[in-house]
Amino acid sequence: MTTTFTPILKADHLTKIYSDRPTPALSDVSLTIGKGECVGIVGESGSGKSTLARCLLRLESLDQGTIEFRQQLYHSLKGHSLRQARQHIGAVFQHPTAALNPKLTIIDSLMEPLDLQPSLRPSFISQPIRNREQIATQLLEYVQLPTKLLSAYPHELSGGQKQRVTIARAISTEPDLIILDEPTASLDVTSQAAVLKLLQELQQSLHLSYLFISHDLAAVYQMSDRILVMRHGQVVDQFASNDLYHEERHEYTASLLDVFLA
Repeated sequence: MTTTFTPILKADHLTKIYSDRPTPALSDVSLTIGKGECVGIVGESGSGKSTLARCLLRLESLDQGTIEFRQQLYHSLKGHSLRQARQHIGAVFQHPTAALNPKLTIIDSLMEPLDLQPSLRPSFISQPIRNREQIATQLLEYVQLPTKLLSAYPHELSGGQKQRVTIARAISTEPDLIILDEPTASLDVTSQAAVLKLLQELQQSLHLSYLFISHDLAAVYQMSDRILVMRHGQVVDQFASNDLYHEERHEYTASLLDVFLA
């Protein structure tokens, strides 16, 4: 856990409006993520969590607000500058099956980001590296998967294994920040626990920053240094994880806590 606060990402007053919705998907949302920190976002379905993730990844445009990432005005970057900045943000989504091309072997899916940037090699990969298979092998080792899976296709892997592949792909460019949007929601209980443990180990060994998004307060509490609670597109509560049980929590947070403790 980080002891000195060095911001890696700062988002201010983010607003996103869809023409087919009566209320904004995001309304004046602000957050900061420190270097080496995990910030958790929790809320029910429709609270705006995934919209926030897509806006931070620049997969959705903003109607209002600013995003600073690595001391750049990330929200206004375009073209080559945007592509360069994006290599420093990884993403892991809820459905690993949708994230992996069914026609590609695992090695080709895994190496896709590095194949697009041949000069980029993460510093945590042992040297000397001669070929992509050696790099892919080490990436699989980081997420505790056997090398034999490199020649497999996604349908031959379990849900937990596929999610580990997407995590390996996310760390392959050595990002400063990984946005994890419901990364365990599609997994069974055993796989959920294993993936959360893996994410914590990777955060410590690779000094990663996380934005961890989930409807599961237990998972957010386990992973996060700080927690933001979203409802109807707004942040209604935010606090250090250790203060989850504080009596001053918002009534909506308290209702989520009741479910957590049930």
